[in-house]
This record gives sequence, structure tokens and C-alpha cells, in this order.
Amino acid sequence: QVQLVESGGGLVQPGGSLRLPCAASGSAFSIYAMGWYRQAPGKQRELVAVIASGGSTNYADSVKGRFTISRDNAKNTVYLQMNSLKPEDTAVYYCNSGRAVVDGNMRGVGSWGQGTQVTVSS
Repeated sequence: QVQLVESGGGLVQPGGSLRLPCAASGSAFSIYAMGWYRQAPGKQRELVAVIASGGSTNYADSVKGRFTISRDNAKNTVYLQMNSLKPEDTAVYYCNSGRAVVDGNMRGVGSWGQGTQVTVSS
């Protein structure tokens, strides 16, 4: 359905910040929930943050107070603002679309892209 391209990753020092944009194709962007996920080496992919079509948000406990998800429907783009980064945040970050948000989780997710690498290290 929706094709997504993540960008904005890179190497950042602990305590630093990054802003990840995810650009989506398709004319129906505004009706989808959007989420950011991450996968560290040797670990399962996990949901980091989700924003519903109406704008409500949910966050993983590990990033609450540090990360902010937002969307700009006019630009077909979802963002993840990451502040106070920790080495534990190092992972490949992916965005994806979903049909709905249920108890803070996305349902009906689409295909996965290549993601963008975030490395937090001194």
C-alpha cells in the first residue's frame, strides 16, 4: 500500500538529538496510523511510538519524555524527534503505516523498508 522512505539517521553522542523524517507515497496518507519501530542487533523489532490518524500518540516506556512523534499530512511525512539519546537507543529505525491503533499498538502494518541507522556513541 503506502511506500515509505526513512532518513535522518547517523552517529550522535550520548545526550544528543536526531530528527528522523519518514516520507510516504500515496494519496490516502492521512487516514493511516503511523508508527516508528526500531531493531537493535540480535533483538526483536519493537514499537517506539505511534500516532493515530486523529493525532493521538503512544510511546514505549523506554522513550517516554525523550522522543516525540508527529505528522504533517500536507507533506505525507511522519517525524520522530529524539532527544537525550542513550547508547541503548542504537538501532535501525523503521516507520510503517497501520490500519488502526489498539491499546497503543498498530494493527495491519505494511511492508518494511530498509530503515535508517541510528548510532549513539562517544
